[in-house]
Amino acid sequence: PAAYDYRKAGRAPGIEDQQNLGTCWAFASLGAAESALLPQESWDFSEDHMSLKNSFHMGQNAGGDYLMSLAYLLSWQGPVTEEADPYNDGISPDNLMPVKHVQEVRILPENDREAIKRAVYGTGGVQSALYTSLENSDSESQYYQKDKAAYYYDGQAEPNHDTVIVGWDDQYPKENFTITPPGDGAFLCAGSWGEEFGEDGYFYVSYYDANIGKTNLVYSRIDNPDNYDRIYQTDLWGWCGQAGYGEETAYGANVYEAWENEWLCAAGFYATGPETEYEIYGVLSPDEGFSDRTLLAKGTLQEMGYYTIDFETPIKIEAGERFGLVLKITTKGSIQPVAIEYQADEKKGTVDITDGEGYLSYDGIHFERTETAMECNICLKAYTRRIP
Repeated sequence: PAAYDYRKAGRAPGIEDQQNLGTCWAFASLGAAESALLPQESWDFSEDHMSLKNSFHMGQNAGGDYLMSLAYLLSWQGPVTEEADPYNDGISPDNLMPVKHVQEVRILPENDREAIKRAVYGTGGVQSALYTSLENSDSESQYYQKDKAAYYYDGQAEPNHDTVIVGWDDQYPKENFTITPPGDGAFLCAGSWGEEFGEDGYFYVSYYDANIGKTNLVYSRIDNPDNYDRIYQTDLWGWCGQAGYGEETAYGANVYEAWENEWLCAAGFYATGPETEYEIYGVLSPDEGFSDRTLLAKGTLQEMGYYTIDFETPIKIEAGERFGLVLKITTKGSIQPVAIEYQADEKKGTVDITDGEGYLSYDGIHFERTETAMECNICLKAYTRRIP
């Protein structure tokens, strides 16, 4: 439709207030996830837990980004409920278990208005970002028309605030903005400055804003926490960078040791660009190399993001047994198609690459150990179910 509004559709996440902390990234990601579950399920996830109980060990005023959100959610560190860990009370309990498992997050193309609309209409709110000098409900800005709750920035500054797109209006008048954009139309966004801001917490951002719609995340698969019994992973920082051999195709592999008798049911990995083809193989004797492997799944992913691929035929693994996953990945136009975890940002603490056994290959035959050769882990998770 030409206009759509989560508030009218019963899909609007609750408006919350980040107060004086730099946690908009947590509010935006969890708000988008909450909206993806509405109206069938209503949740209030804890921003306190996401911003304090992640693997980066940064203060709540240090800021954050969507890659930190993904690392926290995709490693099953959360989400937990607001009731279990209330916001800004100075306490974040240990050993809370996630109440949902996020298994897929699609990253939409830059400035693709129609893709954003389709995601909002069919899946959930879209986490995006803008530049703003607004800091709370009382703030004023030359780019914000308070009476209309209308925002438009046309400068060169990088985005510094995450928000959630929860609707749009193609006919929203360009005259409503303090600076007149080239045309009509605006996205409806959910703020994180409480209900005193904008229209009971919501505001309009022009289609022509310099930053809105450049980075777009939609939380497209959120499962109950009994979907799998265990996650095997070494990338608690998530997608920090990429590796490859100057070609569109490369192979990544991880080796794990089974905790108990289990079914190897699924693998999770990042498509680092659109139009990504993948093949996933299981290896039951990785100490003898990766040549003896079984094809478990293959397919094509149109959008970049994180995907969990379930296997039609799970593989049985026994307690104490070492097993491997091999990912052959081809991303159109890429020279480094494999997502890796490494020390990309000193400000975020210290990444642990001692917890993994990862490998990279240009041909699927000759593999090199990534922790020693490149000081990185491969982002390739394994999901299992316990054998009764």
